[in-house]
Amino acid sequence: MVALSTPIRPRPLHPLHAICLGAAFPLFAGALASDFAYRATYEVQWANFSSWLIAGGLLVSAGAVLWAFINLFRRRPGGTDRRGLYFALLLVMWVLGFLNALVHAKDAWATMPEGLYLSAVTTALALAAAWIGHAAGRME
Repeated sequence: MVALSTPIRPRPLHPLHAICLGAAFPLFAGALASDFAYRATYEVQWANFSSWLIAGGLLVSAGAVLWAFINLFRRRPGGTDRRGLYFALLLVMWVLGFLNALVHAKDAWATMPEGLYLSAVTTALALAAAWIGHAAGRME
């Protein structure tokens, strides 16, 4: 007798969770790009673009952080072990993004080079969190 089994596949993320998670990376990456543009041109408007993009990234990623926090306490069969890592990445990304927003609130000249470094780290963390979140499916 042969036992047939179907592989357990993770369910996709809830659409609102996927939107919050997927929108954070391009916003933080745009802030990084505009920080590079400010560093090259010293045009103040690039620093203003960075500030707005960081604020948008913080707004949408707050939803993903909240969703990941709630999923830490939801126990469902077949859940993955990545929930803690996923939440930690999102939380560190959000805290560093908030610190980056505070740095970018200063005068444009005073944002360099800390703002550029924080934007790079925040973008890398947003990419890692999106990769883990979308690859693992629903973190339940």
